[in-house]
Amino acid sequence: MPGWSLDRWLEWQQGLHPQGIELGLERVRRVAERLGVLPPAPLVFTVGGTNGKGSVVAMLDAMLRAAGYRVGRFTSPHLRRYNERIVLDGQEVDDAALVAAFERIESIRQQELLTFFEWNALAALLLMRDAGVEVAVLEVGLGGRLDAVNIVDPDVAAVVSIGLDHCEWLGSSVEAIGREKAGIFREGRPAVFGSRDMPLSILACATQLGARLARLGVDYDYVEGPEDWTFVGPGCRREGLPVPALAGPVQLANAACALSALAAAEPRVLVSDESVRAGLLAVELPGRFQVIHRKGCQWILDVAHNPAAARVLADNLAGAPVRGRTFAVIGLLQDKDAGGVLEALRKVVDVWILCGLPGERGRSAAALSAIASDLGLEHVEVSRLQEGMTTAGTLAIEGDRVVVAGSFHVVGPALAWLE
Repeated sequence: MPGWSLDRWLEWQQGLHPQGIELGLERVRRVAERLGVLPPAPLVFTVGGTNGKGSVVAMLDAMLRAAGYRVGRFTSPHLRRYNERIVLDGQEVDDAALVAAFERIESIRQQELLTFFEWNALAALLLMRDAGVEVAVLEVGLGGRLDAVNIVDPDVAAVVSIGLDHCEWLGSSVEAIGREKAGIFREGRPAVFGSRDMPLSILACATQLGARLARLGVDYDYVEGPEDWTFVGPGCRREGLPVPALAGPVQLANAACALSALAAAEPRVLVSDESVRAGLLAVELPGRFQVIHRKGCQWILDVAHNPAAARVLADNLAGAPVRGRTFAVIGLLQDKDAGGVLEALRKVVDVWILCGLPGERGRSAAALSAIASDLGLEHVEVSRLQEGMTTAGTLAIEGDRVVVAGSFHVVGPALAWLE
């Protein structure tokens, strides 16, 4: 293993565990304890939820760094480079740092079988600890209660939203999924819920654990003005805030969730209004209603991969009409509700270009085409994403727009194609 490249390490990790996903904390916690990475920083925020957690993590990171704190950020999956998953003080870690972390994990792993994501989480915690970050902002990978990130006891836990996704792992109802997501709450510590529609299981879990729950629309809220907005929380009011640099109306709710989490962490961290404004204006998150202009056309990239996220995307598109047609380049994994995603986008799409995704989890273009046909959608079926992008680029003319959505596995390669 000495001398392996990052790509060789990642290839080996993907084949090491017989299952791609094995929920549970015992194995990964034993390795983390040997590494001495619990906790990875003096203050930890953990962010979960079905949709919006990446946006909340990015905003927390940007506002905390604007206030002068050294921040470690862990997210998944990545769009183009594995290195995107671990960011220290605003900089992606390099290959050498990741390889060194993997070598350290392997040296003390003993007989523990780790999944690909568990290797990733352990490397993030190790690199944050070694870098001496002041604040760690961790995004849950899948669920919450049994996700590897949950080996860390967060000082503040936030669940942004609950929707139907990963039902084979988390349950087939929002109540069951809410129960799993709320597993990141801790006894006596602050917890934040970032949506107005809250499953009863969230409240039940917070009550059972003795977590101090703050709910959007009940304990904190935001007031939208013509050009700015106001955050209102218990004993806290921030006025004249800029609209976040992340596009879409839902980002105000995400920003309010992040601000509620910051308020819950006071006085251990103090972020001024000026730092909040700077962070909201500077925050970046590729693949979330990201707009790229190319040869007179808009290309909009969004990783929406479940019906709830697709409805948010549809609302964003409806709120920003174009004079021409809207093309949709869509690819979806087999475990996603493809019919629900297509139905959510039906009213805002004129031409469908359906693409197959590779791998065991990938859904073929033919299978996606059959679902679209059942919904009565007119579409162009292609076999590979690159062909779909080329088809869209050929058909779209000035004044049209192309929406690329359905998965990180779609948006990442699409970004590379556009560049």
